[in-house]
Amino acid sequence: MSQADQTVTVEHSVSDKADTLRTGTSLRARLFQYRYIYLMLLPGVLFLLVMNYLPMFGALIAFKEIDYALGIIGSPWVGLRNFEFLFATRDAWVAIRNTLSYNAVFIVTGPIVAVALSIMLNELRNKRGAKVYQTLLIMPHFISFVVVSYLVFAFLATSTGYMNTRILPMFGIERVRWYLEPARWPVILFLVNGWKSWGFGTVIYLASMAGFDPQLYEAATIDGASRWAQIWKITIPLLLPMIMLLFILSLGRIFNADFGLFFQVPRAAGPLIPTTQVLDTFVYRALISLGDIGMSSAAAFLQSVVGFVTILSVNLIVRRLKPEWSIF
Repeated sequence: MSQADQTVTVEHSVSDKADTLRTGTSLRARLFQYRYIYLMLLPGVLFLLVMNYLPMFGALIAFKEIDYALGIIGSPWVGLRNFEFLFATRDAWVAIRNTLSYNAVFIVTGPIVAVALSIMLNELRNKRGAKVYQTLLIMPHFISFVVVSYLVFAFLATSTGYMNTRILPMFGIERVRWYLEPARWPVILFLVNGWKSWGFGTVIYLASMAGFDPQLYEAATIDGASRWAQIWKITIPLLLPMIMLLFILSLGRIFNADFGLFFQVPRAAGPLIPTTQVLDTFVYRALISLGDIGMSSAAAFLQSVVGFVTILSVNLIVRRLKPEWSIF
């Protein structure tokens, strides 16, 4: 190697070291400069680690035959036997069918109703009245399903329920034993879930509409477009990215179901299991009645994997069709 080449190599080495020192110094300077912001971020990061990442260690239970004397690490591996047992039971297939069916209906109808309600509230001229309606719509979202179960029972109780004592006699209909007839509960659960969740979606879409450029509507009004035309040509197209975002996120929970909705609202009634049994209640009953923690963990692990794969797949499809609508 010539002396000139050696000189160039030494200069490059010195330059790389200087860049490294500057990068390290600038990183420490930024950490010190924004130390209070990072300090404020620390509780959230710790909460995320403790509540979301550390429990992932429990995924091992799905592949082991748990012996409490040996612990999770010492228990013997059984591979996919817990999953085989899960799918070998008829109740599991009923739970999977119900979970997918209910979620498909909720995912499709939820955005439609929420968008319709948000547009109607946005079109109200009396803004004070709109805020009252908005508050009434969002309030059920914050009510516990334990309380909701008692409200539903007050309506559907056989001897004292409002439906059997007030509404049905007005139409000459005999009393219905609601908690003994499973065929009626898909509609009941749909209405209860909608009453509790549609208001939250409405608020999200209203917040999105608050950021729309009012000049678009002014220009449309000058061009003679009616309010209905403005909704179809301006409001709904501008809402589509938010609709798609919430749609993709909701698909990630297509294998999950709200335990309170399907267990507490029907009051865990045995005759209703054919239509109220979902994966979450199945896992709970398997753990409580059978004490089979391996199969319960296998079902929960399957829910997480399916949700993760679903989000990635749908987001990939959306990104190829409409990149600006994808999550990442």
